[in-house]
Amino acid sequence: MFAMLSLLAAVTTMLQGPPARAAASASRAAQAAPAAADLAFATPPGDSAQADPGDSLYRAGRQLLNRGRYPEAARAFNDLIKRYPRSSFTPDAHYWAAFALYRTGDHSNLMAAAALLETQASHYPHAATRGDGDALLARVEGEMARRGDSDAAQWVQAHASVAVGADSAHVSVAACPNEDDDPRIAAMNALMQMDAANAVPVIQQVLARRDPCSVELRRKAIFVLSQKRSDQTEDILLSVARSDPDADVRGQAVFWLSQVGSDKAVTALDSILRTSSDEDLRDKAIFSISQIHGPRSSQILRDYAAREGASEETREKAVFWLGQQHGGENAQFLRDLYGRVTPEDLKDKIIFSLSQMRSVENTRWLMDLAVNSREDVELRKKALFWAGQSGADIGDLTALYDRTSDHDIKEQLIFVYSQRHESAALDKMIDIARHEQDKELRKKAVFWLGQSHDPRAAQVLLEIINQ
Repeated sequence: MFAMLSLLAAVTTMLQGPPARAAASASRAAQAAPAAADLAFATPPGDSAQADPGDSLYRAGRQLLNRGRYPEAARAFNDLIKRYPRSSFTPDAHYWAAFALYRTGDHSNLMAAAALLETQASHYPHAATRGDGDALLARVEGEMARRGDSDAAQWVQAHASVAVGADSAHVSVAACPNEDDDPRIAAMNALMQMDAANAVPVIQQVLARRDPCSVELRRKAIFVLSQKRSDQTEDILLSVARSDPDADVRGQAVFWLSQVGSDKAVTALDSILRTSSDEDLRDKAIFSISQIHGPRSSQILRDYAAREGASEETREKAVFWLGQQHGGENAQFLRDLYGRVTPEDLKDKIIFSLSQMRSVENTRWLMDLAVNSREDVELRKKALFWAGQSGADIGDLTALYDRTSDHDIKEQLIFVYSQRHESAALDKMIDIARHEQDKELRKKAVFWLGQSHDPRAAQVLLEIINQ
């Protein structure tokens, strides 16, 4: 008989009888464990593995695992544990048997897997798979909690916020557990299955930690919190955004405020813009606000874009996101703002944002700016380019060439024509190539004609060559 059959029978008896699983938790490890006198060997297999009587069963179990034959693999590892308790393979066999049982997904097998992992933890603390065992146990308990096991849910709550150790504040970051192997992360993932009333207090405890090894745990806690809508969610995220010592954790809090998307979240993000001295955090707040579509978020972006003395780079980002939101009110604001600001980079961003809104009013404004000799010529050229890209009437663009005497603007117009596909644009370049008195402008027109695939362009070039 396989040892696993007796273990599962014992577990089934526990589930059917009156004792609570809390009592089962205390007894299941004893049921799965070999006799105490047989626990002397707790080291992983060494060079003498081939002489070890458990070698063949261990190899068979691993081969079955690789083939996805999990029930058979569990039986092989449990047979090894029963028949060869002194084998050097026995400590790790507990982990692999538990892993195989976990992969079956059966609830009674999950109970048995937890028992095996508790046995490994108590009797084989130096097993090579011990770190993986803690993480697997958290996944097992989390899965049982998801299925409604109240004792497993209590285990998850208790372990999600457990400290790394008494000296965790003095542990170097290099000594911290790997995220994939960290049982606390697995326990935090399990909180996803619990209701907000039970999960949020645990999350708050985690987010209050400041030891070096809790950074990844706090990041995970932020995500879990964002999925638990409660009266406290926005306030907790705002507190983390303001006070957590890790920049990534603060940034995650700001991002998830945008995903919550409530009016309270908008207020929290606005307060970051108004009070934070962290420019990176303000940038993230601008982005997060831009993701919450509504009149209030647009107004916050407009207020910040117009705020004198605020970071120019962050104001530019506010202008950019206003351009992505479209809307007549935002467009009118940006057109008015252009005349009130002086930094050229900010003006440049306003030109670009207006071009992205694609309206008759914005295109006309860009064209007017292009011919305004009081403006910086580089800004005029950018306005002209974006007017061409945003669908300005080709007749207006071609007529502008003859109305201006500015060499730089004419050169930019030739480039704009080259980017358009209407025949009128090619006609104008042909006219310039044939009749323009300025040799440099003629050369520009000829160059762009050479990039055209229209047969008329090739004919004109041949005519010029034969002159």
